Amino acid sequence: MQDRLFTLLQPAVEGLGYELVGVQHITGGHRPVLRVYIDNEQGITVDDCEKVSRQVSAVLDVEDPIRGEYTLEVSSPGLDRPLMRPEHFQRFAGERVKLRLSRALDGRRKFTGLLGGLDGDVVLLDIDGETFRLPLELVEMARLVPEF
Repeated sequence: MQDRLFTLLQPAVEGLGYELVGVQHITGGHRPVLRVYIDNEQGITVDDCEKVSRQVSAVLDVEDPIRGEYTLEVSSPGLDRPLMRPEHFQRFAGERVKLRLSRALDGRRKFTGLLGGLDGDVVLLDIDGETFRLPLELVEMARLVPEF
């Protein structure tokens, strides 16, 4: 569903001059949420989010890809930027990241280390000099770890 939404919304977001970082459709709470992350080199303001929200709302109204009611949220990815697409794992190689897998691998689900990029469909993560090879398909959540 998220890949379909990304493909649907990407032309509208990029047409406004922003990068579509990712889309999350969260259904666990009281009311489903469609979260759209945008970015550009100058950063993101509230006005940017409003502009993209109007455009995305129009596309969603016409295409109607989600049944029922939901809340649309448009925001910047923030300092702890989510890594949502394979190209993000290449782009942010060398950065510190926190990963959670959908199931345990060698008894672990959570990892924090330096991102080494991708080797095919495997995420390379250096933790204290040891390289872990984590299947991209198992990555449930990945975020940059901001360093101050």
